[in-house]
Amino acid sequence: MNTAEKINYNNSKRQKYLGDRGFVVFIAFLGAFVPLSTDLYLPALPSMVESFHTNIALLNLTLILFFIFYAGGMLFWGPLSDKYGRKPILLSGLIIYTLASILCANSGAVYQLIVFRILQAIGSGAAVSVSVAMIKDSYDGRKRVSILALVQSMAMLAPVIAPVLGALVLKVTSWHGVFWILSIVGIIAIVGGVFMQETIAKRSNGNIFQTVGRIGVVIKNLRFAVLLIIFSIQMLPLLAYISMSSYIYVDGFGLSEQAYSYFYAFNAIFSVIAPLFYMRLSKHYKNNPIITTCFGIIVVSGILIITIGKFSPWLFALSILPATLAGNLIRPPSTNLILEQQREDTGTAASLMSFSYTFMGSIGMMLISLNFANRIFVMGSMYVIIAMISLVLWILIQKKYFMNNV
Repeated sequence: MNTAEKINYNNSKRQKYLGDRGFVVFIAFLGAFVPLSTDLYLPALPSMVESFHTNIALLNLTLILFFIFYAGGMLFWGPLSDKYGRKPILLSGLIIYTLASILCANSGAVYQLIVFRILQAIGSGAAVSVSVAMIKDSYDGRKRVSILALVQSMAMLAPVIAPVLGALVLKVTSWHGVFWILSIVGIIAIVGGVFMQETIAKRSNGNIFQTVGRIGVVIKNLRFAVLLIIFSIQMLPLLAYISMSSYIYVDGFGLSEQAYSYFYAFNAIFSVIAPLFYMRLSKHYKNNPIITTCFGIIVVSGILIITIGKFSPWLFALSILPATLAGNLIRPPSTNLILEQQREDTGTAASLMSFSYTFMGSIGMMLISLNFANRIFVMGSMYVIIAMISLVLWILIQKKYFMNNV
């Protein structure tokens, strides 16, 4: 029995109730928390502006602050899971998330919704950061990469389904119904968390301040930090697109909420396909040239958005599609590559990764929310500039034999 098989076998034994397949599905479900929490109510944003008698910039704080506090929360959940275990930290976060979702559904003013979304974000941070740590706890080598790809692919079904489901919910109820659905999602996750068995083998020592202080130790790892920057800045244009897509399609191109959900789902489908496509490519090509090529594809996609994306919703969707495919294709190998640079403090490392991705995405959301006359041009420019920066840095560190390759 080889190492990967032993690890897979041991994990199945540990997950007495979920089993190996159920465990993978559960991790994917946890990974879908953020896209579900954002994409499900994207179709409702234009109508919510009228419902709350507010403006786009203020309502967008329900998205922007969600990602900021979600990122900040993860900086604590991950180290705490290294000390207290994955399961208790996960359940704590899921309970906060579920209660906050119920409060969101009962919000009577935009400021109430903003506050409750912040609480929802803090809770969801536990789900995502702990789920990544559990993958490293339980798998190794190529098996880990395959699980990362499978989990990402399954989790990315949420952006495909969520806007369509959200638009359907809006046909029979108001935006309040969207948050009741998220409350049910939280309850289902809590049940899964109760049946999950602990994955961490060795817990960290020291008091809570020393545990959180491990963040500084991990971030001082130059290999970890540089790779984290290269891959996390890709989230700037991605979340800029997510936060502004409904306004571009509904207000800009004049589509209905239902039609918008189909365009959004069309793009999101390639997020699901990308990790599976990577697994096929990785059998024939090494990771480094795959990642280099993907950065080049994102640059081309950004140029297409700038030049032809403004003329019709179909041209916009087709222009952004290569960036979606390439950006999600590199997620499994890049995640594994970053994790391999840090042998210990897995929860802390996973938290820093999720924090960086989300923080960078929040910057992109804030930038695109500024009063630009042509947001499509700005979005395309973000894709080009960010991908070029990552490409240059990626080429430089390979020449220096800088990282621990896998």
